[in-house]
Amino acid sequence: MGKLEGAFFNMNYNKLSADPLAMILGILALVIGIASCCCYGLTAIIPLAMAIIGLVTANKSLREFGENPEAYSPQSRSNVNTAKIINIIAIVINGLIVLMAACVLIFYGTMLSSGMLDEFKDFENDSYYEDDDYYNSEVESDSTDTREDDEYFIEEEMDSVNINEMQ
Repeated sequence: MGKLEGAFFNMNYNKLSADPLAMILGILALVIGIASCCCYGLTAIIPLAMAIIGLVTANKSLREFGENPEAYSPQSRSNVNTAKIINIIAIVINGLIVLMAACVLIFYGTMLSSGMLDEFKDFENDSYYEDDDYYNSEVESDSTDTREDDEYFIEEEMDSVNINEMQ
């Protein structure tokens, strides 16, 4: 019984260094990454970096366990292995979100810049209204008016004088 008792109390296992850290980083990276979809994925870079850090620390701890398995708890190894899987999933999801955000920004940036540049070019060339059918029809209808501009202003002044005299 002394031998068995000594073996039972000699099971002083240590935790791996990344046991809580890698798991926390992986879970936070998943939560923040999924929440960053609401911000068009612009903030997905931060959880991507967190997941990469979590994966590196988990791999480092698993390497430590491989070198000296007697010193560490099997439960701690299981936790770090789970954290490694969560961090890999977080890297994949956040990587896809970052790629989608980059594609959306490139697409809208291209559309915006090409549309805006066309508008600026049209205003610079003063050809913006030349291609407009409404503007051309309005100009043509005004050109059939045979009155001269001076007569029009004189008639307007006379109308305002007549209104003032009536009051």
